[in-house]
Amino acid sequence: MSVRPEIAGAGRVVVKVGSSSLTTLPGGLDPARLTALVDVLAAVRAQGREVVLVSSGAIAAGLAPLGVEGRPRDLATAQAAASVGQLRLVQTYADAFDRHGVTIGQVLLTADDLTRRSHYRNARRTLERLLTLGALPIVNENDTVATEEIRFGDNDRLAALVAHVAAADALVLLSDVDGVYDGDPRTGPARLIDRVRGSGDLAAVTLGTARRNGVGTGGMATKVEAALIASGAGVPVVVTSTPQAAAALAGERVGTLFEPHGRRPTGRQFWLRYASRPRGRLLLDDGAVRAVRERSASLLAAGITGVDGDFLADDPVDLVAPDGGVVARGLVAYDARELPALLGRRTPDLDPEYRREVVHRDEMVLVGAPRGAARLPR
Repeated sequence: MSVRPEIAGAGRVVVKVGSSSLTTLPGGLDPARLTALVDVLAAVRAQGREVVLVSSGAIAAGLAPLGVEGRPRDLATAQAAASVGQLRLVQTYADAFDRHGVTIGQVLLTADDLTRRSHYRNARRTLERLLTLGALPIVNENDTVATEEIRFGDNDRLAALVAHVAAADALVLLSDVDGVYDGDPRTGPARLIDRVRGSGDLAAVTLGTARRNGVGTGGMATKVEAALIASGAGVPVVVTSTPQAAAALAGERVGTLFEPHGRRPTGRQFWLRYASRPRGRLLLDDGAVRAVRERSASLLAAGITGVDGDFLADDPVDLVAPDGGVVARGLVAYDARELPALLGRRTPDLDPEYRREVVHRDEMVLVGAPRGAARLPR
């Protein structure tokens, strides 16, 4: 019997699986593990539910065929392994899903695809169309071309972004550890946390890393970060192990549930906060910080003390307090070269063409963590 109806009743679910659940370091891709997961997801599809799969494993799957021992330390070898491994990974998925009469579609993304607003919208349309046509999208980071500057860093964060892009009803993060513990279970007694209602529930928790076989890049901290991103955007999340995938998707009490909280943001708000790449910074005085943070006011030129970066109008910029902390992120209305002449001046004193807000409240999201909240790495 389901005890988590928000998961069991999710009509569209994003499932993320890590490299350690699909591959082994000496042997590469493990078809038996992959097929077992496919059988679970096909059964979910047979219930009339939609599934988007975010799958790691391309680099690990390419190591053995290339005769490379250990995870590559240099970018070129990692990209070469991804080039070989992605073909093997998707072909194995295609063969396994074909047994169930399910067509798959491959969606390869770099962080740049989601940090650019137009690309973000294109990704949403592609995923929506694949689902409408009855296909199961399989998403992975495009490791073949991604550089360190444009990487997501791990597929947990990518899965949280995809959950919002795809308008998912739930997110399930699978790995080789069965949930979030209040300590590292490898080094001493630790209790599995049943549910998390917000980052404050984890403020005193020391996060252990997932048991790794040498082919993955994520750990428990990245899964918690991803779960908090998605649950904070209104999507319930379960973190558990891959063997418990069927139970988790059925709403059984396995792993750790991150309850959704807050309103689901608009696509633009979510993109600004979690997917955009700031092109510059606006330095605010204390009054402007209070206006933005406490009254959700637009940012006016009078409250800006400095400009950093080379950006254009409609680019995302960070709004920074005098102590250096980022308060908000928003779309700026002026080019960087226009702003210095406007700083500190009251709106009525400006020429008519410069009297609009520098960052309008509807084009802004608060990004600073509240006092006492757990800060996790970006």
